This record gives sequence, C-alpha cells and structure tokens, in this order.
Amino acid sequence: MPVSSASRRAVAEGNRQPPRKMCANVFGVLKSLFGKPFDGGKRMDHGGPQQQQHHHPMEHQQQPYYPQHPAMMRLYEVQKEVASLGPQVCTFSGLQHDRDYKRLERELTRLLLEVDQVDTEGKPELQGARKRAAQEVEGLLRYLEENATHPSRGAIEELSEEARRLVDERVVAPQRSGGVAEINDELVDALQQLVLRLTQVKTEGRVPLRKARYRALTRLCAVQDVIEGRTQQQTLPLPLSGDTHEAVNRINQVMVKVSVARGQLVALLMGLSGRDSCAHLSRILTEMQVELDALDVSGNAAIRNYRKQVVEEINGLLKHLDLEGEGEDTRRYDLAQNNSIREIEAVRAHVSHLREGVLRHCVMGDLSFRPKAELQSLLTHLDQVDTAKNPCIREARRRAVVEVQAIVTFLDLREALASRQPGPNEHPAHRAVWLVLGSLSDLQAQVLGFDGKRVDKSSMMLEELLTKQLLVLDAVDPDGDETTKLARKQAVKFAQNILNYLDMKTDQWEY
Repeated sequence: MPVSSASRRAVAEGNRQPPRKMCANVFGVLKSLFGKPFDGGKRMDHGGPQQQQHHHPMEHQQQPYYPQHPAMMRLYEVQKEVASLGPQVCTFSGLQHDRDYKRLERELTRLLLEVDQVDTEGKPELQGARKRAAQEVEGLLRYLEENATHPSRGAIEELSEEARRLVDERVVAPQRSGGVAEINDELVDALQQLVLRLTQVKTEGRVPLRKARYRALTRLCAVQDVIEGRTQQQTLPLPLSGDTHEAVNRINQVMVKVSVARGQLVALLMGLSGRDSCAHLSRILTEMQVELDALDVSGNAAIRNYRKQVVEEINGLLKHLDLEGEGEDTRRYDLAQNNSIREIEAVRAHVSHLREGVLRHCVMGDLSFRPKAELQSLLTHLDQVDTAKNPCIREARRRAVVEVQAIVTFLDLREALASRQPGPNEHPAHRAVWLVLGSLSDLQAQVLGFDGKRVDKSSMMLEELLTKQLLVLDAVDPDGDETTKLARKQAVKFAQNILNYLDMKTDQWEY
C-alpha cells in the first residue's frame, strides 16, 4: 500500500531543509549528491560561514573519513538505485492513479525508509551523508507528485477527456452499434478548438508537462487526420460498381473493412478501445494490403487507381498506429531547440523591428516608411516553415502571421485615411464610419506598441475603448445606403481583429 506524502515527511523529519525547485534535467536533480562520485560526506554543509569561522582550519583536515563503513556502503547502493529512478521520475507525464506513478512512488518511498534506517553510530560525517541522501530522495518524490498534481496536468487531462467524450459520442459509439458516424464540419471545428485550447496550456518549461501536452496534442491531431480523411472519401463517387470488373467487388469489401478499422483506430488513439490493440489492428490492415496486392487489375487504369487509393488510405492508418509507442525522445518536447521554431522566432524579431520603425514614423506624421514588400516576404517565408503537423509549431506560425498582418492592415488604413477626400454629398452615416476608423487607427497604434499582461490597467482600458467603438458602429444607421453598409461591416470586422490581436498579445501563450 503506497505511503502518503504526510507519512514520508514524518519519516525524514529532522533531515529536511527548505525545499528546492526540482530541475527537469535529472542531473540537476541529483547534482548535489549524485552528480559526481559519492565522497562520504566531504561536501556536507557545516553550517555556513558564521559557524565555520569558529573552527580551527586544521579541524577540517583532521575530521574522520569512512569510505568503507557499512553505512557509507549502503548509501552507495542507494545512490545507484536513485540514479536509475531519476530519469524515469523526471520524464513521467502521467497522473497519480497510473501504474508507473505508483511504482515510482513505492520504490522511492522504500529508498527513503532504507536511508532512514542507516545506522550512522552518531558520527557527524555519516549523519550528513544520510541527511543529503534523504533530501535527494524526498526531492524526487516531491517532483513526481508536483507534476502529477500540477493544475496544468489537470487541464490537459480535462481537455483530453472532453475530446474522448466528443469522439465517442459522434464516431465510436455509432459504429459499434452498427450505425453511421456523424462526421461533419461541426465535429472537425470542435476538434480544432480542443487542439487550440491544448496548445494554450502552460507547462512552465517542465518536461513531464510538455510530454503530456505533446502526447495529447499528437493523438488529437491524428484523430483529426483520420476523420478529415474519411470526410474526403465520402465525397468521392466510390466504391465502383461490382459489375465493371471482378476485382472491384473485393476492393469494395476491403473498403468496408477499412471503414471499420478507421473507427477502431480512432478508439485506440483516444483510449476508448476495450479489446482492440495496436498489434491486432496493424495485422488486420496488413492483411488488407496483401489482399489488395494479390488482385489482378492489369489493363484497367480506373480499377488500378481505385486500388491505389484504398492502399494509400490503409498506409495512412498504419502510420498513425506508431503513436502508441512509449519510447519518445524527450528532446522533441523542448520546442525551443526546434529549427522551425527558431525560424519563426527570427521572423518575429524582424517583425518587432519593423513594427517599432512604423510606429516611430507614425508618431512623427511620416507615412513614407512603408515596408509592405518586406512584410510580404516575411509572410511568404512563414508559409514555407515546416510545422511537421506539430500543433504547437503550427500555432506559433499562426501567431507570427497575425503579427505581420496587423502591421500591414495598420499601414493600409493609415494610407486610406491620409488619401481620403470626402465629397460634399457624402452620406452622414458614411462620414461617421470614417470617423470611427480614424479612432480605430489610433487605438491600433497603441495596441501594436503594447507590451504587457491582460490584467494591466492599460490593456483593460484599450479593450474598453475598442468595445466603445464597436457600440458607436452599431448605432450608425446606413439609411439604406449600400456603401455605408459595406463600410460599417468592414469597420466592425477591423475593430474585432484589433481586439483579437490584443487578446493574443496578452494571453501569455508558450511553446
């Protein structure tokens, strides 16, 4: 039966020092005791400079050293066990009820109890070594518990559970009951919203939280690909009639099996599969490939293309089965080292420089600085960044694109306001819309230059002012004038885009 956190603290009472923040790197976790060869307590803290100054310098040289003492040998053994458990603790991304969590907690608690039972015979050096060993084991236990109970870990699990319910209700359950899955744009949009919300979960740079978010995103994106692939298949004039060729009937039968396998794959990815396994589904899909390869479709291009299409769909399903592997390289969770992220960050730095220049010239009333060609080239560069279907990289690229587009629309509106020449017969409502656009241009300049948090007073003031402009536009009566209707509609959209941009700048999103 696992020992509670309170019991563990009681075991090592008297050996505790103020808790340290655990590093995601295992070598950071173990550096004070296990980062270099165990030295029998030579690195023990003797109480700080004020206590040390009361000792004669020779006293440190004459202190006894017990490398072969039974207590020290037992601590050596603990060192080896903790060194093997450390990497597992520092990359564990599950919850407290997971089997691996209980195993790691049980092993670390056992080591803590064994350290507490080491007989130091009252020798200060041995007591210091035991104290540090207990602190390191307790540190790993705290790190394990903190990550499994972290609010962000709970948020990831809640979003994953919401996705499971959605997929089960709309895709898996209907197929199991012999019905047809409800796959439409509404389902695709709902999944996309869940993906976006997952990318906004804060991980504080912790590898376990990054890993949990990455796995949840990867599975959900795989489900998106499978479902969207099915949506495309439904729009094709297939399967072909069995009367056209003897092989078509067998391909049609395989298509039915593929549809069932697709539902099984979605269930596997979302953890909704009761009896199916990846190996079992992989074997079924491979058998379908063999069956299709054995068909004689020579001389008929239409049937050959039909078979090729079905084979490609099977290959796509097999590709997603790789997600069930557990041997990920933890470097993939450190997106700061990703080449695509580096490209995006380089573009954002360039955009920041151009934005400062644009705002500086606008303050001086100089509209000659219009780096639109340069901004357009940055958009082209961003479009070529490889996201590798990683939702976090995709969201980072989207944000960079929005930053570029915000500057472009700001320049376009400034130019339109400067070149505007209203006629004597201009509709009063149309003039009112242009007045609002002038105010929106000034507010957009402030939003572009804003660099703070959502709770800042200036951010809330900008949001309030932009909302007031929307209310002013809502009160404009076009009086049947089509030009005014179109202008008001564009102004409303422009104001909403500024609000969305301000919201994006202040949501503290991270990779």
